[in-house]
Amino acid sequence: MSLTFRPAAPADYDDVRRVTRDAYLSAGHFAADHPYMGVLEDVEHRAEHAEVWVAEKSDSVVAAVTLTFAGQPYSEIAKDGELEFRMLAVDPAIQGGGVGRAVVRRVIEHARSLPEIGAISITSATFMERAHALYESLGFRRAPERDWYVPGEDVLLWVFRLDLAG
Repeated sequence: MSLTFRPAAPADYDDVRRVTRDAYLSAGHFAADHPYMGVLEDVEHRAEHAEVWVAEKSDSVVAAVTLTFAGQPYSEIAKDGELEFRMLAVDPAIQGGGVGRAVVRRVIEHARSLPEIGAISITSATFMERAHALYESLGFRRAPERDWYVPGEDVLLWVFRLDLAG
């Protein structure tokens, strides 16, 4: 599979919004009117405060992911020395073909290129079983002592972590 990874440009924001919205809605994670959908769809704000990357196949955006670091506005759990990735989304039309795995591998490769980064962290809601299997297959391990509930909702987020030294 030939994918190109790069930082998202403003011209990509509508594609990032579409891919992210469609991925979350088609998976049944949230209803279209859920407040978090507004956060997912505000790509402009996300790109201003974090790194938004895209994966392209045949010149079309097919996946997106957000990278952030401890203390940054989009960081939920990253500690010093950790890269946190969030909002990983693959176009539902091509899910199951290895694109999500390729994106996470690229995030791992990128993190290894950053001398100050020794680990990667991510949160995933308990109902996102497919994501859990992907992360675990790539070496991420649960860090249950860091799990947390979304404020105001009955949603438990599991924390997964990959130690880059091991």
